[in-house]
Amino acid sequence: MTVSLSVKNVPAELAERLRARAERNRRSLQRELLAILEAAADERAAATIGAVVLPPQDKISIEELAARARARFPKGTESSVAYIREMRDSR
Repeated sequence: MTVSLSVKNVPAELAERLRARAERNRRSLQRELLAILEAAADERAAATIGAVVLPPQDKISIEELAARARARFPKGTESSVAYIREMRDSR
């Protein structure tokens, strides 16, 4: 069973940002809003893609964010140089 929800008085700027986000994700606005709601309702979904879920009142510094990234990826990440070169050479 599905339920229809309605959000009223959405500021025009926010609506435009949501439309742009939907377009970037190649979704309709309705589907994009549903995806946002699903992710917000299920914090485990954010964890499965490696996101750090923080309560809205918690803020961290850029230094703390960098420390978390170093802890998560101690060897860094693979360079994209070879991949980009391969793509360019294949044209």
